[in-house]
Amino acid sequence: MNILILNGSPRPQGNTKKMINTFLDAAEGHNVNVIDVCKKNIKGCLACEHCHTQGKGSCVQKDDMQEIYTLLKDAEMLIIASPIYYHGISGQLKCAIDRLYSAAYPIKPEKLKKIAMFLSSGDNNMYDGARFSYEGDFVGYLRLESMGIYTNHDLNVLDKIKILADNL
Repeated sequence: MNILILNGSPRPQGNTKKMINTFLDAAEGHNVNVIDVCKKNIKGCLACEHCHTQGKGSCVQKDDMQEIYTLLKDAEMLIIASPIYYHGISGQLKCAIDRLYSAAYPIKPEKLKKIAMFLSSGDNNMYDGARFSYEGDFVGYLRLESMGIYTNHDLNVLDKIKILADNL
């Protein structure tokens, strides 16, 4: 399975990265690409509608988002991984998610079928904003199969992430 992980954490050794590394170790036999969006030059969506008028799904901006668009075409599963900042995903990841508009709305990439989310926060009551987007935009609107939301507040989260990878 081709899996694309969008890592929204700026911390190379943080809790979000630990969850990603646990998945990578267990996802043997799968083609997994991790994009550390905090290290990329990804600008926010301009809301210009070029992608849906003249661009035929192609964004007018030419930045590091092009790498994500290329990987997304062959991805069968998308994993969104982020620390929680002000009840939502990191700003750097939010820019990338907003830019998926050109490639995923109104029709998702043909091969993309599954979604999962890895979230990290110091407070167990901070996940609602990220969950809302996940359930509404990805599971609801794009009709992707939810493989679950994994938070670092679950004491067995790393074991559950291993099970996720083993069951793909």
